Amino acid sequence: MKRILLLVSSAALLLAGNLAYSAVDIKVQSVIPSKADEIVMLKDFAKNVSDLTDGEVTFTVLPANAVVGNKQVIEAVDKGLIGAGFAWTHYWSGYHPAAMLFGSPVAGAGVGLDNFAFMSWYLNGGGKELYDQLWDEMGLDVKGLMLQPVGPEALGWFKEPIKSMDDFRKYRFRTPPGIPGQTYNDIGVAAVAMGGGDILPALEKGTIDAAEWCCPKPDSVFGFQKVLKHYYLQGLHQVVVNADLYINGDVWRKLTDKQKRAIEVAADASLMRAVAYRIHENGKALRDLTENHGVILHDTPADYFPAYMDAAKNILDKNAEENAFFKRVWDSQKEFAKTVVPFWSGAQTSNAKLGKAFADQLK
Repeated sequence: MKRILLLVSSAALLLAGNLAYSAVDIKVQSVIPSKADEIVMLKDFAKNVSDLTDGEVTFTVLPANAVVGNKQVIEAVDKGLIGAGFAWTHYWSGYHPAAMLFGSPVAGAGVGLDNFAFMSWYLNGGGKELYDQLWDEMGLDVKGLMLQPVGPEALGWFKEPIKSMDDFRKYRFRTPPGIPGQTYNDIGVAAVAMGGGDILPALEKGTIDAAEWCCPKPDSVFGFQKVLKHYYLQGLHQVVVNADLYINGDVWRKLTDKQKRAIEVAADASLMRAVAYRIHENGKALRDLTENHGVILHDTPADYFPAYMDAAKNILDKNAEENAFFKRVWDSQKEFAKTVVPFWSGAQTSNAKLGKAFADQLK
């Protein structure tokens, strides 16, 4: 009997040891405040991972600047200072210009991709494999996972209505950094890149006259409606935007195949869950802005679209000429668009007209 008890006890200790070894908590530093909607969705993803792995893999979300500055997040993940990071991949365009084609391909990569078509390329058109190669091109030991489609982002906020590009060019306009902002400069808009926390004070001081950030919900949280009342939803600078998770390579490799698969499944599920969350939250926010805060919704001037598309194509062509991997990714997106965009744009026209008919009824 003593021998049997000893064997059972030894087996229990061994099992406990294996469970302790396999359990891992991954610290994730984000580049945004803890109250942001993106963090709500990130925690939803983390819960799904924990549920799928029976608690073996958990994520603890740290706020912006908790360990390193926002600009150092990807380097900190690479070096193992933090287990993971959460940001938008175009933030890292300074490491490689192709990062923009994954995080925020300007003007839908210049080939008509919206966030749904982009997700189709990522999941079914070879995009995920190229995304995995991006980190090698950047010289970073990172496993990247796309989590949260955001686009299309709004054109932005103005103090007076704009009826043409000539009107638009009168304003000093806050834009994203990098290629999207450069494209605005190329069409004659005085683009000013600045961090999110600086935008409202700059508007209040008159340092800038107009601005974009994201979409109705995040924009309303920032408080743009306190300063500006004219809002334009249709913009091209960030039709496609994705917030992503970056896991340190050593941390990723130590996970079991089952744990890795659970994270990948939760990440793919997050793509749809994020879209569903965004549509509802932005819809509620836009209704509140127009009904309770005096915000006037406008259609973007027609001459904006060809001007921005032409400038975006020129910048994309230039980067493709200068960087082989950029060209490879963009060629993949262009080839995919030849098949998908003619169908999807036609189908979306039905959706847009359906929605506009109902919106006109509400008016």
